[in-house]
Amino acid sequence: MTVNLLDFDLEGLTAYCEQLGEKRFRAVQLFRWIHQKGASRFDEMTDLAKSLREKLPSVCTITGLPVLSRQDSADGTIKWLFDVGDGNAVETVFIPEDDRGTLCVSSQAGCAVGCRFCSTGHQGFSRNLTTGEILAQLWHAEHFLRKHLGTTERVITNVVMMGMGEPLQNYSALVPALRAMLDDHGYGLSRRRLTVSTSGVVPMMDRLAKDCPVALAVSLHAPNDALRDVLVPINRKYPIAELLDACQRYLPAAPRDFITFEYCMLDGVNDQPEHARQLLELVKHHGGRGVPCKFNLIPFNPFPDSGLRCSPRPVVQAFGKILNDGGVVTTIRKTRGDDIDAACGQLAGDVLDRTQAARRRAAAQPIRFVHPAKENQA
Repeated sequence: MTVNLLDFDLEGLTAYCEQLGEKRFRAVQLFRWIHQKGASRFDEMTDLAKSLREKLPSVCTITGLPVLSRQDSADGTIKWLFDVGDGNAVETVFIPEDDRGTLCVSSQAGCAVGCRFCSTGHQGFSRNLTTGEILAQLWHAEHFLRKHLGTTERVITNVVMMGMGEPLQNYSALVPALRAMLDDHGYGLSRRRLTVSTSGVVPMMDRLAKDCPVALAVSLHAPNDALRDVLVPINRKYPIAELLDACQRYLPAAPRDFITFEYCMLDGVNDQPEHARQLLELVKHHGGRGVPCKFNLIPFNPFPDSGLRCSPRPVVQAFGKILNDGGVVTTIRKTRGDDIDAACGQLAGDVLDRTQAARRRAAAQPIRFVHPAKENQA
């Protein structure tokens, strides 16, 4: 059985080469050819010994993901739909900016967390991606974009693990992929430019701080447990106090001196002035010392059957002003790629819903949201 070399970080590839009787420098050569040059055939690797080039095809491959479709937005955003087998597909999005190029990468086919405002979560969960399937998204996008733009320079400067899935629920495949992205023989990303987004899987946050600390973005979306239990169901297992404790523990190892809190703005649900004031109280005083942070307010991108609406622009701006005036840096995310359903919360693809999330959600009672003052009394 052949192995896919995209499944290895450099340490793993070195161990594999040793099994073949090869020294570490051969692994470094292979790693550079694959990730820096985008090679998929061993006969391209001209600095490898001829005997090794002839041996490798019989024991291993360099196999990316089949591209089912590519869509180009009017604003320059590009979305790929990749086939991961068994009727499953994942989406990857490239977002160009004047000073950077960001790739949004998926970690799972579907998602088991089931956040109320996320179209991926509404599909349910099919399976975890392998390390090779995670890395294949970056591998394909980087080398496609170089050819597309006619450059030999690196195009993707930032990677955010904010695509389909909860990255920290696929930890064993995630960490080798992160290490390959950071490796100077691979993509050479800085830890500040590689971001893992999580809904709050507290034990894995602690492990990531020790194993591979990168920038951390936490999907908060509510200022109290009563509301977050509904919007982000994992909160029932790891409530806000435990999540903020984990954020405080993460910061000493983090490449940045703050945590980014993502906050999806939902009309009449979590966007009232009282919610903003509750957030300030949380992040400035939790545990007696608060959590150094910034907020990223995300306009909700509607999708069928969500039952939710985006907060009006003046409401979002007023909410942000309360946080900024309270001393917490707050930005409003600019929507990108919404004409190709590539904006935040819209990634869907085709997922086999083995958890039957859609059926369970349809059978559930409609959610009644109450005024934040009454939430505090609950």
